[in-house]
Amino acid sequence: MIDINIIRTNRELVEKNLKNKYQENKLPVLDEILELDKQVRELKINGDNLRQERNKTSDEIGLLYREKKTEEANEKKERVREINTELISIEKQEEELSAKLKELMMTIPQIIDDTVPIGKDDTENVEIEKYGEPLVPNFEIPYHADILESISGLDKDASGRTSGNGFYYLMGDAARLSSAMLSYARDFMIDKGFTYCIPPFMIRSNVVSGVMSFAEMENMMYKIEGEDLFLIGTSEHSMIGKFKDQIIKESSLPITMTSYSPCFRKEVGAHGIEERGIYRVHQFEKQEMIVICKHEEAMEWYNKMWSYTVELFRSMDIPVRTLECCSGDLADLKVKSCDIEAWSPRQQKYFEVGSCSTLGDAQARRLGIRTKGENGTYYVDTLNNTVLANTRALIALIENNYNEDGSINIPEVLRPYMGGKEKIIPNKR
Repeated sequence: MIDINIIRTNRELVEKNLKNKYQENKLPVLDEILELDKQVRELKINGDNLRQERNKTSDEIGLLYREKKTEEANEKKERVREINTELISIEKQEEELSAKLKELMMTIPQIIDDTVPIGKDDTENVEIEKYGEPLVPNFEIPYHADILESISGLDKDASGRTSGNGFYYLMGDAARLSSAMLSYARDFMIDKGFTYCIPPFMIRSNVVSGVMSFAEMENMMYKIEGEDLFLIGTSEHSMIGKFKDQIIKESSLPITMTSYSPCFRKEVGAHGIEERGIYRVHQFEKQEMIVICKHEEAMEWYNKMWSYTVELFRSMDIPVRTLECCSGDLADLKVKSCDIEAWSPRQQKYFEVGSCSTLGDAQARRLGIRTKGENGTYYVDTLNNTVLANTRALIALIENNYNEDGSINIPEVLRPYMGGKEKIIPNKR
């Protein structure tokens, strides 16, 4: 949610931003917003004027009674009653119109950074840089589900019986490798100076609406029936929500945190759920990072954050690249975003394993997260980035460390978490 002052004073910028994001259909909403804003401000002025009159009249009533001017005092009392009635009506109107104004304001996307490439959808995202040589071996690499089944590491038949499509059982060395990556990612981020946290895995609706757009919520979140609780789709939601309605000391900034959580996603949309593998599923585990900082520090942190994910994957012998998300691929709350993609030697192309975003003060404005410094109180900037999502990272790792004999090399950095084991040997081919 942008500052309404931007619409009041620089409507051309907002209109340009809507066009750059291919959301011209929202242009008429700006007229509605400005009209509602005008009405709300007029109601506020009327209400303030009436309160001033009431205070003044109340003072006069006491004086009139002391002067034994009872009739005049009673007339003033009647006027106070009239004012109270008027105020009830004005406050009700103001509350209703303010709620409608906020609802419309939440549909207007954040002003994107000047460096964001203009494009309609993810097909127009721009490659920034490749890290590591994307090699293709001279032998065939099986589909990742087949590799996992060869080490008795995946059972989707059983999860289909217990939970349906989009779930999985990881077992044995596959499960251990998944946990090893998450533990390594945790320690990697702690070594970068981030505070480790395990957050709530369910959050209330007023936190959900504070951290994401309505469209994202509808397509992602699972609602707990009969309760005002949602399962998180990423721990960013509860991590940012931790600071809801708080005023943070400016001296405490930046706040840098890394968190572990399971993640639950409907995955509603064109992609669908993968039948056999674990690339797109309803449940996975993730190590996340968030930063809360001053606006002028946000871009520096943004560049640090995605570089940490690149460094992490390269340390596990996985080639990656970064992609700049174009304007049409940015969610409404995002100022700038890039995807980190891992190389798939089987498919001979890259696939997404993480995403880094800076959201300006959009989430902070919705959730009321501010800081107080020498120059007063202001909204903070929030950023988030995937450190590692276990399922996609597991696919990338086993493909890039797969040997012709069917064994899987365990990257050196993960061996301490695997009891010193250097290879996983298939038990069925």
